Amino acid sequence: MPPSASARPEPDLHDLLRTLRVWSPDITTLPAFDPESAPTSPLPLFTTWFTEAVAAGQPEPHTMSLATSDADGLPDVRTVMLHGADTDGWTFASHSGSAKGRQLAARPYAALHFYWPALGRQIRLRGPVESAPSPEAQADLHAHSTGALAAALTGRQSEVLGSLAELAHASQDAWERARREPTAPAPTWTLYRLRPDEAEFFQGDAQRRHVRLRYHRATTATDWLRELLWP
Repeated sequence: MPPSASARPEPDLHDLLRTLRVWSPDITTLPAFDPESAPTSPLPLFTTWFTEAVAAGQPEPHTMSLATSDADGLPDVRTVMLHGADTDGWTFASHSGSAKGRQLAARPYAALHFYWPALGRQIRLRGPVESAPSPEAQADLHAHSTGALAAALTGRQSEVLGSLAELAHASQDAWERARREPTAPAPTWTLYRLRPDEAEFFQGDAQRRHVRLRYHRATTATDWLRELLWP
């Protein structure tokens, strides 16, 4: 008979970690990146890399880590979805009363991080964050799925939850309203825009000669300075 679950040895995390590879050639392609040919500003390069990540089959390339800090300066991080990127900045959304919403209200500066292991690429952005006008936030919300609206109408993000049954009841009510009123407003739903002061593009290399190109915003609003970083 197979050993019971209680009799099985506990896995050793360190042994397991040593068995794992980074950028296995079976699933990862490491393209060449010539920083000399990079555009003069980060947005066109971001658009190119994002498009290539989609073409490479990278799962959920539009998800990114959002790092903020609270009123005491303590860091926090979570995964959110990219809603857009243009010359005004990179946008994401949340409730203004959520943990990240409160943190951004207290300290309106954040960092974003994309990781696309299918191509061995990372992108890091840092800069001030501002809220878009409410009509723009509502229009963005209603352009997404019924599920997105239902989640926004459920609300109370980051509050203490009494039970999963309470969540199921509130969510069911929100789904019914979202189907009934596809343009129902979610007053606390906020569209945030990060306007980067700094953007770094990281291309992995099999010999660990990773290419890191960093953009710094210059004294003018539209000009950027570029520099290479040691890996």
